[in-house]
Amino acid sequence: MPAKFAFRVAMPEDEASVGDLLKASYSALMLSSYDEAILAGALPMITRANPSLLSAGTYYVAESEGGVIVGCGGWTRERPGTTELVPGLGHIRHFATHPSWIGRGVGRSIYAMCEEQARSAGLRRLEFYSSLNAEGFYAALGFRSVRQIEVPLGQSVALPGVLMQRYI
Repeated sequence: MPAKFAFRVAMPEDEASVGDLLKASYSALMLSSYDEAILAGALPMITRANPSLLSAGTYYVAESEGGVIVGCGGWTRERPGTTELVPGLGHIRHFATHPSWIGRGVGRSIYAMCEEQARSAGLRRLEFYSSLNAEGFYAALGFRSVRQIEVPLGQSVALPGVLMQRYI
């Protein structure tokens, strides 16, 4: 039986629930690609819901029939951590799926909405700073790995990742 979930635009009031989802997802799924020392420094920073994303109108949550948030993700025109805009370029942002919902189409469905809206907004290319464990997921969506990167998370914390791109 297919999993049942519905999508909606995220709101600032979702901050605690999205934060809980990020903690559950990243804490479990990133263990396959990162050692505990890296995660100890990174998880406190990447498992907080971003208030600007929650109020952007381009960030979404997937809810189960019971109203529990089981997935999230979105896109922005601005490069993460900056106000830099590049014509025609958008950025996929802060995706997560609850570990018990992996493989049910949640992340793929959220991405499809993001791509459709980004294309409608005139964007022609999407970038994503992928964690190492998520590279295969984004490759299956048509993204190509450009290069290894270090995603700065704070003054002394960076997360190894992969810059990925896709033309839409």
